[in-house]
Amino acid sequence: MSQRAKQAYVIMARACMILICFAGLFYVAGGCINTSNSIPLGLYWITKHPIQKGEYVLFCPPQKPIFQKALTRGYIHSGFCPGGFGYMMKRVLATYGDTVSINPFGVWVNNQFVAHSVPYPKDQQEQPLPELHLRQYPLKNGQLLLMTDQSELSFDARYFGLIKKSQVKAVIKPVLTWPSIT
Repeated sequence: MSQRAKQAYVIMARACMILICFAGLFYVAGGCINTSNSIPLGLYWITKHPIQKGEYVLFCPPQKPIFQKALTRGYIHSGFCPGGFGYMMKRVLATYGDTVSINPFGVWVNNQFVAHSVPYPKDQQEQPLPELHLRQYPLKNGQLLLMTDQSELSFDARYFGLIKKSQVKAVIKPVLTWPSIT
């Protein structure tokens, strides 16, 4: 190996180590990275803000068969949540007192259609997806509707239904985001 190649290798190795250290410090300090198209791609900060409509949240999926199937099919990742699930990130689109409807034509909150909410009958591998039906359902205290606000392909409430507020680990705020390429 030439001297020039060795120097380039050392520079690249140091740069990688610095990047890994930065990522570790960011995580320990309360940062998280979103790589899914459910919310804008980028860096987020974990906060202690209250869970409110419009906020982005980090949550552990409940231990239900739909999430086990989602893990097996690759819709979600494995991680440190109970059941071996990874954290998920979504936007809170409905909370206590809001009225939700979900059907094969999409999702409505307080009679307003939610963009990107028409469910697909099958996934990209032609496997059937769950079909949910809620008709003018008033959310009870502790229930949330968590959805994408930008992707038609997101695995969200149109497939898994409502989530308990207790599943939410934190409200997250964008630090640096960029548009996804879909």
